[in-house]
Amino acid sequence: MAQNITTPAEVIAIAFGDGEWLSPEAISTADITAATELWIRPIVGQALLDEVAKGGYAQLKTEYIVPAVAMCTRLLVQPRLNVQTSQLGLSSPAGSHHKAADGKARAELQRALRLRAQAMRERLSEHLEQHAAEYKEYRSEENILNRCRCDGGLVQIL
Repeated sequence: MAQNITTPAEVIAIAFGDGEWLSPEAISTADITAATELWIRPIVGQALLDEVAKGGYAQLKTEYIVPAVAMCTRLLVQPRLNVQTSQLGLSSPAGSHHKAADGKARAELQRALRLRAQAMRERLSEHLEQHAAEYKEYRSEENILNRCRCDGGLVQIL
């Protein structure tokens, strides 16, 4: 089942703030699906994700899953937004009023996005653990963050 439990417009509203503008067409449903499969499904499990996609657990969806999906989607698409691809190949955007960010600025942004996405994933995981009895489809033993975490460049096996 496709796991698009949010829309490109919602992703942009949540993950691109502070006056940042981005066309909803810049985020595809495939981007959302990929981010969900890579970073959210290993936490919540397929059964719970399917139930949320069908409309169950609205509060879990709006308060925890959608924000985590949005931040993970931004993390995934940001490198692509930093460049343009055309029939002529790959180029950096440049306009009359803006200059493309240098490599250091792009790396700093990507690191900040990774930290925000990680925080939202941990927030989701902690909520599920504290309220596991409320979600019959949730299996704590399937939550990847209960077995392995990467903090500060260190992999921790729990």
